[in-house]
Amino acid sequence: MAASDQGDGYHPWSTDAATATVSPAGVVTGWSAGARRLLGYRAAEVVGRAVTDLLAARELPEAASGLALAGGAQEWGGAAALRHRDGHPVEAALRVRPTPGGDGRPQGFVVAATTVPVESEHDRRMVEWAFAQSSIALSVHSADPDQDLLGEGTAHADEGFLRCLRQVAEEARPMRYESVAPAPSAARQRAEVIELWPVREPATGEVVGVGSATFGNSEEREARQRLALLQEAGLRIGTTLNVTRTGQELADLAVPGFADFVSVDLLDSVMRGEEPFAGPIDAEVVLRRVAHQSSSDGVPEAAVDLGGVETYPSFSPPARALVGGRPVLSGAGDPDFARWIAGSETRTARVKAYGFHSVVAAPLRARGITLGVVVFCRTEGSAPFEADDLILAEELAGRTAVGVDNARRYTRERTNALTLQRSLLPRGLPKQAAVEAAYRYLPAGSGAGVGGDWFDVVPLSGTRVALVVGDVVGHGIHASATMGRLRTAVRTLADVDLPPDELLTHLDDLVVHLTSDDDSVDSRVRDDSGEIGATCLYAVYDPVSRVCTLASAGHVPPVVLLPDGTVSVVRLSPGPLLGVGGLPFETTELELPEGSLLAFCTDGLIETRDRDITHGLERLCEALASPVPSLEVTCDAILKALLPDSPADDVALLLARTRALHADQVAAWALPSDPAIVADARAQATRQLTAWGLQDAAFVTELVVSELVTNAIRYGAAPIGLRLIRDRTLICEVSDASSTAPHLRRARTYDEGGRGLHMVAQLTQGWGTRQSPVGKTIWAEQSLPAG
Repeated sequence: MAASDQGDGYHPWSTDAATATVSPAGVVTGWSAGARRLLGYRAAEVVGRAVTDLLAARELPEAASGLALAGGAQEWGGAAALRHRDGHPVEAALRVRPTPGGDGRPQGFVVAATTVPVESEHDRRMVEWAFAQSSIALSVHSADPDQDLLGEGTAHADEGFLRCLRQVAEEARPMRYESVAPAPSAARQRAEVIELWPVREPATGEVVGVGSATFGNSEEREARQRLALLQEAGLRIGTTLNVTRTGQELADLAVPGFADFVSVDLLDSVMRGEEPFAGPIDAEVVLRRVAHQSSSDGVPEAAVDLGGVETYPSFSPPARALVGGRPVLSGAGDPDFARWIAGSETRTARVKAYGFHSVVAAPLRARGITLGVVVFCRTEGSAPFEADDLILAEELAGRTAVGVDNARRYTRERTNALTLQRSLLPRGLPKQAAVEAAYRYLPAGSGAGVGGDWFDVVPLSGTRVALVVGDVVGHGIHASATMGRLRTAVRTLADVDLPPDELLTHLDDLVVHLTSDDDSVDSRVRDDSGEIGATCLYAVYDPVSRVCTLASAGHVPPVVLLPDGTVSVVRLSPGPLLGVGGLPFETTELELPEGSLLAFCTDGLIETRDRDITHGLERLCEALASPVPSLEVTCDAILKALLPDSPADDVALLLARTRALHADQVAAWALPSDPAIVADARAQATRQLTAWGLQDAAFVTELVVSELVTNAIRYGAAPIGLRLIRDRTLICEVSDASSTAPHLRRARTYDEGGRGLHMVAQLTQGWGTRQSPVGKTIWAEQSLPAG
């Protein structure tokens, strides 16, 4: 059967119908498969012959002849005897329908024949009327689309539809075909769903045709597209904690699926991570462009550059959306839209050049706070926005606002944590003579919070220096606060001049105490066992002996580069993490030639997801061995060699190149425990100062030597030693075998003693005591004379 559309389709009144086309001259021009089954003739045997050859009486019925001669203005139906291929007559009901040409005159006839009795005229008309007046497009196709009226009936269909039609006929099962075609308005597309089902001969069940019904599906298709866009928005918007990136994700998503141009503007306070005021904005406000996108390369439609500021007048769609807190639909027919565009020459030129005609402005609001506004635009060639689009725009803006607000709050917390951390870290390295030092500190990338890494350089008595690096597990303000506590404790303990292992023991006790104080430590700086996770490496370098003494509390070991180019990882006895309690720490002594380079770091520098600590230390050794002109350049080279662009963890790096005090800068004497030796000690010191050209410091030095040696003889134990060190300052040290430390006391008016240390404290820059394995050392430091 030939396919037809809703308006002029020919309906077969029986599945036994046979169809043929006949020219105005009465010649057969088309022959269907149903006609072959009815009369036995193949198409090649019939096409081109006179239609009268198929009639048993070899003449047209009278009514049909009259209809043809009258010009074929009406249909005709009736009975006729047809001749079968084997010669026997076939009684059939005929329907003849003219097919008009461009001038209105018939260009041929469609003749349908069926062997069932002709239904009543009323029934026939009812079927025709129902078929022609159906609210959906109905069609019937031959079971063999390729031979359906020699291909004329389905010539208009697309290849996909024809494949589906063949599949229904061959597999005898219903199917659905969806098509999208341009609508009369080029701005939209018309979507249709075509239901196809097999038409069977009732007696035999043979598939003799395919029926189809076409339903408009444009609205449903657009709804599915909106849902798909929202689902994609949930996956693509807010993937990072970056305000600008979140805005750009919205713009990239909406173009071209929803709009031809999108701009995202935020309040400046949002960019700084500050807390905007709650509720809609009720006045003109300055916003900053953070993102835009368009269907044209380079976003030429933008009237404001990225990073630029814009103030929207109160009548403009963006301002109305900000004030009302709801999306606003506007466009070429809105006087306020025209007024807004006319207020800027740049915007006027862009609208004229690209044909902006429809706009939806939606506020970015989250948790009751207005953050900014997004503007969706459609240009020439696209359909204007409709009311349903406001719902989608509001949903997209809402999801983006949550992502922006999360990023804003993260930015605020990160800024506060960075401020706290920088206030707790050294702002510069102190002056000291033991080492030349350089450092780098890098916070983690934007995906992680500020961590608890720290480092320090602490000058000690006797020109020694302490080098410290540590790490608190976790990120955020709490990790930074815990780091600050530990760094302060280390500096305090270092001032007491404790050996590295004893210092870590005291620090371990402090962490145990912090762990027990549940209210002061956040769970994010605890490890899985509930303890505070922290590591520390403490090293003391003495430029006189050139010995570096180290102790580690679970920290990664340092790397040392010797002057001969040999580089290696320092072998330490790693102690437990801080906070474990009850376990000892061991020291390691390392004698270093002058000019040796020590590299201390945290695990963020050497350990990544795809690189363990051992491999990372090997990479650090390689980077440290590369020749560079200065420590600053060395720091940068190491970071470049070992770190990605955005490190996942905080990184602290401390480099220290050792110096040495030579024999001409140090003078030492062993003294007997005899009060008479005090005068000789003063004389020895004076002669040494003269040799150094420091005669102006002799008076104070003699007094300091006299007091400290006298105290050592009176209250200490042998052996007693005196040492002078000339560096940036003049240091006088007296050591003895007693571990009892002296202390200042207030002498009464008639007391004979008790004033010596008080005078030492008044005449020098500082004084103190430090313990040693064999006793103690009392030291006093004074400035060198001018010149």
